[in-house]
Amino acid sequence: MIKLVILGTGNVATHLFHAFFESENVAVVQVYNHNADSLKPFSEKTQTTNSLDELEEADVYLICAKDDAIKDLAEKMPYRNKLIAHTSGSLPLLNVSTKNGVFYPLQTFSKEVFVDVSKIPFCIEASDENSLKILRHLAESISDKIYTISTEQRKILHLAAVFVCNFTNHLYSIGEEICVKNQVPFEILHALITETARKATVASPEKIQTGPAVRNDLETIEQHLSQLKNPDFKEIYILLTQSIQEKNGKEL
Repeated sequence: MIKLVILGTGNVATHLFHAFFESENVAVVQVYNHNADSLKPFSEKTQTTNSLDELEEADVYLICAKDDAIKDLAEKMPYRNKLIAHTSGSLPLLNVSTKNGVFYPLQTFSKEVFVDVSKIPFCIEASDENSLKILRHLAESISDKIYTISTEQRKILHLAAVFVCNFTNHLYSIGEEICVKNQVPFEILHALITETARKATVASPEKIQTGPAVRNDLETIEQHLSQLKNPDFKEIYILLTQSIQEKNGKEL
């Protein structure tokens, strides 16, 4: 049984807490956050604290915080002979303990939206073999997809994830705004969004590119540009169109 303390109460911490709480191989002995109010949803299931001096002794201390807060929090940890790991995709392996690790779940998290944690890839890294073994056991307790990934590989993955998730979701948001302003139900696009994402997981995205840009349909492109009144949206449309055409050997 792995004794675990989770530091943080945000999106990642919340989903991991619920997953670990249901695991037979992990005991979440405590949740920490500097804001006592944010601990209320966890207090009925485990111990909580808003003081680092009151941290329980555990096998793993998992820091689920914003990137710019992780290093400072890790350096204030009272236990320096225990495994301290963070969940960031962009930060390197820290050197704050005799045992350091990374436990990066490559997924987008929102508290209000259920995520099947068992299908999430976990990218792990550690300062020593025993710590890596512990993190692997920790990941295996909630997921079937575990990858030993170096810091540099994880940084590249995080960059790629921004393109396929954050930027793509922003484009969904633009599409939703265009629909709403023109009294068109955004839900009509749901099937297209789902199928596009599905195809990208079964074939190379480059091979399945469709649309007016890859067809070099200049008349449609010009029509779309004339319809866009928001200059930022128009600039994004032009930039993405040019990028698609350059990648496919076509020109505007």
